[in-house]
Amino acid sequence: MGPAIAMSADVVVTRRVAAPADVVWHVLTDWPAQGAWMPLTRVDVLGPGDGREVGARLEAWTGVGRAGFLDTMVVTAWDPPCRCEVLHTGRLVRGPGVFAVRPLGPRECEVLWEVNRPGMSGDSVPWEGWSHAREYVEEVPG
Repeated sequence: MGPAIAMSADVVVTRRVAAPADVVWHVLTDWPAQGAWMPLTRVDVLGPGDGREVGARLEAWTGVGRAGFLDTMVVTAWDPPCRCEVLHTGRLVRGPGVFAVRPLGPRECEVLWEVNRPGMSGDSVPWEGWSHAREYVEEVPG
């Protein structure tokens, strides 16, 4: 297990993926299917639609059974197939986050996953969960 990252630190993960950018974009933003590549996570779209628009509200539960945490968020920017920005509004994770996809060629792209200033009671408390962020993004099917 890697070192804990303080909750006040930004999390930025980039990953090259051997798949077209538009395919990867679709996988990243298929909110209900994120559990296929983000272990122990279930994402629900709150309200009508598929969550692929500004103003969409999402809930992500990460954990097993009742042991885990709820990450609520609102989509604040939507620029397919390049960029999705959210505002995390939960008690544990708060602040802006980004999924961005940059084409590197017809069959390859780079994914950026960024969570800025996640909040937690006692903003400097280390939280082991962020040390696994890279593993989750690397599980995106190519």
